[in-house]
Formats: sequence, structure tokens, C-alpha cells
Amino acid sequence: MMAGMAAVLIATSNAGKLRDFAAAAQEHGIVVDALPGFSSLPPVAEDQPTFEANARKKAEIYSRFAPDAIVLADDSGLEVPALGGAPGVRSARYAAHSPEENASDAANNARLLAELKTVVEEQRQARFVCVIVAAGNGKALASFRGEAKGMILHAPRGSGGFGYDPLFYFPELGKTFAELSATEKARVSHRGKAFRKFLEWMEKGGSR
Repeated sequence: MMAGMAAVLIATSNAGKLRDFAAAAQEHGIVVDALPGFSSLPPVAEDQPTFEANARKKAEIYSRFAPDAIVLADDSGLEVPALGGAPGVRSARYAAHSPEENASDAANNARLLAELKTVVEEQRQARFVCVIVAAGNGKALASFRGEAKGMILHAPRGSGGFGYDPLFYFPELGKTFAELSATEKARVSHRGKAFRKFLEWMEKGGSR
């Protein structure tokens, strides 16, 4: 780790997110860990109207369980203009039967494809958005936003990644996010971009 850098913990039990963060951090010689005992902590309802508000709420609450550490929480999702910005903040719950529960990746992808069934190629643009909030001792310190623009395919491609990655085609590399290596994805993904902004903030002494 960088000299004088506080412990950086991620408030998530999502293995895919942890892999994304770890890959982005590795290039900077930084190790990130999941917040200890995260799975046993009371879940925080993601009931806010924006990615930033959800991330801020989670970061502030979860950082109270790790005194003096920098705790990161993110909210991220897919926005499709042809669907009025959906799935948006409901990306993990797009195909769920109730607003409190998440749906499987397969179910969410199936609903997305169904919603876009009659949408022509030129209107299948989409973007992944990630907002990371850093917090310490229950107080939000800073937020960082990253975006990645692409297209939604008619069928999934690739076996890597998670969520909507198999449907999200990234033109610059000619692959879906599910076809990228962890290193490739860290360089171009919304989560990698947001995380690098956090690292720049840390390197400038932002936590002090």
C-alpha cells in the first residue's frame, strides 16, 4: 500500500464487484478487502432515487462498523435511453417480484432483452454508471463517478463478468464486458474509472 494510506474496505458481498475493485487496485499496488463480517451485518435498503444517494447511504452506515478505516460503498447499474433510463437504480432488481429483493442475472438479462425486442439497432445504446462513496466513522468523505458507454446485443456473449456484462458490447474493444479479462475490464469499466478517481483522491491526502 501507499505510505500512510488507511485501510480500504469495500462494503459488498458481491464477488464480481470485489474482483473489479481488486483488478483496478492491483495496478496501483493496493490491496482491497471486503468489510469484515459484512454478510452478518443488517442489510441497508437501497431505496434512494440516485446511484450517489444509495452509495452514500450505504457508505455512511457501514463505515460505522469499521472505526478509523476508509469504507467504500458503490451503487451501479445500467441505463438504457430507449427505456427511459431503465433499469437504472433498479438494475439488480429489474426482474424481481418485489422492490426489496434482487433478481438473478439471468432473469434481469431476459427482461432487458424482452423490453428491447422491438428496438432498432441504432437505439440500443446504453451506459454503465458507477458511483463510489468513501466514508469514515459514519461520515461521507467524497464521491466518485465513472461511466462506460456501449450497446446492448440481442443475445449474451462471454462467460466472464456478472450482471448485464454478457449483453453490454463495448465498441472500442469489440467485445462484451463478459469477454474482457479482469485487467481489460478494470481499464475501461465504469467501476474501474470511479475507483481510479478514488485512488487519485487518496494519493492527494483526501482522507485527511
